[in-house]
Amino acid sequence: MVKLSLPSHLEDKIFEIKFNSGDNISKIISYFPLVESEIQEILSFLDTKPSDGFHSIFIDKITVEEWENTKEQIKKKFKDELFDIDAAS
Repeated sequence: MVKLSLPSHLEDKIFEIKFNSGDNISKIISYFPLVESEIQEILSFLDTKPSDGFHSIFIDKITVEEWENTKEQIKKKFKDELFDIDAAS
């Protein structure tokens, strides 16, 4: 599997990068919707666009300041909730 190297300010916003069977990126999932400039910056690091595009877990749009102030809490809460789901299965 190919590892995509992105600048930390973008990598930080991405929850998951999914690959198809050919090791091509099929989907990029961020915590919150990326702005167009962020998408364009990510695309500049790729050979082709993700086949299934860009998606986000949450639909709310937040500012850079809001993200910087809450990202650790959001990531921790989301990972803890996923862990709880896995433990219940």
